[in-house]
Amino acid sequence: MRDGFAFSTRFRVRYAEIDGQKVVFNSRYLEYADVAVTEFWEWTGIGDALGAAWHETEFHVRHTAIDFLKPFVLGDTVEAFVRINRIGGSSLTQTFELCHAETGELHTVIAMTVVNVHLPTGKAVRIADDVRGFLERIPG
Repeated sequence: MRDGFAFSTRFRVRYAEIDGQKVVFNSRYLEYADVAVTEFWEWTGIGDALGAAWHETEFHVRHTAIDFLKPFVLGDTVEAFVRINRIGGSSLTQTFELCHAETGELHTVIAMTVVNVHLPTGKAVRIADDVRGFLERIPG
């Protein structure tokens, strides 16, 4: 585990994710973040704990910044660490650190801001108090 992170998940770089230089396509790093955050939400248990309060809204990406430090290559095992840095009125800021699972070397840092959206209307809404309370209790 990395300092400041209570959650991680692992996956391998597949052939379809690399380019002619045999490194992972830049766009795939956002897919890696998506895989990691899906596993993160499952790990928290928020869907089971809150039911409809969680399932009637969803976080949509608003802004992402990616710092590419070193590329992953075919066959690498990625360990993706996820944490919530900030809970705002209708948004969250999350950090993803993508590391080489065997060496622990940090390859990529992703900072992502997501906005809470009411699914039926597609409009940004304030994070419900029960959801906020649950999010605040997730270990960092």
